[in-house]
Amino acid sequence: MNQDAISCELHDYIEVACMYRYLVKLILKDGQIIEGKAIDIVTSAEKREYLVIKNEQEQQVELTQLVSLHVLTANARFQEVVF
Repeated sequence: MNQDAISCELHDYIEVACMYRYLVKLILKDGQIIEGKAIDIVTSAEKREYLVIKNEQEQQVELTQLVSLHVLTANARFQEVVF
């Protein structure tokens, strides 16, 4: 079952995090915690959007699985977004 896309306002925060390459901590719906540098947003052939995070390797996190995004970079334009 497809979940609805996230709101445009929340999407903007992710775009800013990628633009400034913020170090972020993501908390996912399954309880998983992922830390790394926000790199890009990509869209799959099925029209699902993913945040590309770079830590030891690059990984993709589906935006609809996010519970919260915490910015770990000092002096960032925002600190936390709750989805």
